[in-house]
Amino acid sequence: MKQCFLIITGLIFATLSNAQSSTALPVLTVEDAVASALKNNYDIQLLRNDSASFALDNSYAKAAFLPQLNGSTGLLFNNNNQKQRLADGSLRQQNGLRSSNLTASVALNWTIFNGLKMFATKDKLAEFVKLGQLNIKNQVVNTVAAVTTNYYNIVRQKQQMKAIEEQMALNEERLKQADKKLSVGLGAKPDVLLAQTDINAQKAAILQQQTTIEQLKQQLNQLMAAAVTADYDVTDSIPINNDLVVTDILNAADSNNAALQVAKQNITIANYTLKERKGDRFPVVSLNSAYNFGKVDNKTVLNNFTPLYNRNLGFNYGISASIPIFNAYNAKRLVQQAQLSVDYSKLQYEQLKASNAIAVTNAFKTYELQKKTLALEESNIALAKENVYIAMERFKLGLSNTLELRTTQQTLSDAYSRLIAARYNTKVAETELMRLKGDLVK
Repeated sequence: MKQCFLIITGLIFATLSNAQSSTALPVLTVEDAVASALKNNYDIQLLRNDSASFALDNSYAKAAFLPQLNGSTGLLFNNNNQKQRLADGSLRQQNGLRSSNLTASVALNWTIFNGLKMFATKDKLAEFVKLGQLNIKNQVVNTVAAVTTNYYNIVRQKQQMKAIEEQMALNEERLKQADKKLSVGLGAKPDVLLAQTDINAQKAAILQQQTTIEQLKQQLNQLMAAAVTADYDVTDSIPINNDLVVTDILNAADSNNAALQVAKQNITIANYTLKERKGDRFPVVSLNSAYNFGKVDNKTVLNNFTPLYNRNLGFNYGISASIPIFNAYNAKRLVQQAQLSVDYSKLQYEQLKASNAIAVTNAFKTYELQKKTLALEESNIALAKENVYIAMERFKLGLSNTLELRTTQQTLSDAYSRLIAARYNTKVAETELMRLKGDLVK
């Protein structure tokens, strides 16, 4: 009897599959969805831009050790009216005294010591590059988890719709039998009306499922940065990994979890910032040199001792030191703030580490619970299917009424819902464990 029912169920699904095959959409696998998201997701692209900016800054990091060379030049024309009264009482006065003044210089300033601040800055820029890469990895992991969860939610709703369609096929058979009984005087009109009402309710449920699936596809399209109009089908099954071990996940999470790695990298950067602030306490020693050129060309002069033409050029060099003596405790304040930033980053890391461990433990408990629930519901569904078959056969023979058959159908419907939910929830818990472990992306 059980084998007979399974054959009938298979025929129902085959009929539904054939009906859908005429308008078959291209099948999008979860691997394809993840690949598309990693290539096009906007959040990942924004973080890649930030990482490129860090890399650009780091490419110029060695410039902190190089001297600064600046040139300047200027040309000034004068047209003056001059009046002089000398000590002997003589008066000299002339208008239209014209002259030109040309200056040019090249100056070099080279900081050779600033409390090792330049070394800390260079190393800090290199750590920012690593931070950018870790931020991308963290976003990639979160995106893959979101895509996977969303994708299998579509599969879940698709399975739920097939369960509704199977129930509708059973109700159509029930309507057919009720109508047949009514036509020969062995049935009642309410049985026919109730069966038709149930069919209409399931048609409405199918419309609701179709809307839900379309909405979930739009969410997935957003994650993949795909066109709003993109349409596709998904696979029919939700694969489950039954071999996860909580200790392995906890051990791997400390070194592989992307969010923890980002938090740890922030500690490293905060320590380099502290080194920079400590460098403000030391003298700044610089080498200075310049080549100067100046030329003055006077067309006429009022004073006989004033040269008509004067040119100066030469090279000068030296060393200078800026020694911080007292700056209203500003250097001390900045060092203390940098130390607080280091301590804060360490606390954030420890907090995140503890939260991650709790999240792994809770997700694993959910994972184990859902696995057990899934195994139980898989055995229940076979019992519910057989029970519906027996009730249908009894109904055909007039040994049971509509209420009994309808009750068994509702039991099957509930069993399907629990089974599909358990399978999906197990996959969600598995995905969350892999995300916390940092194993979603190699």
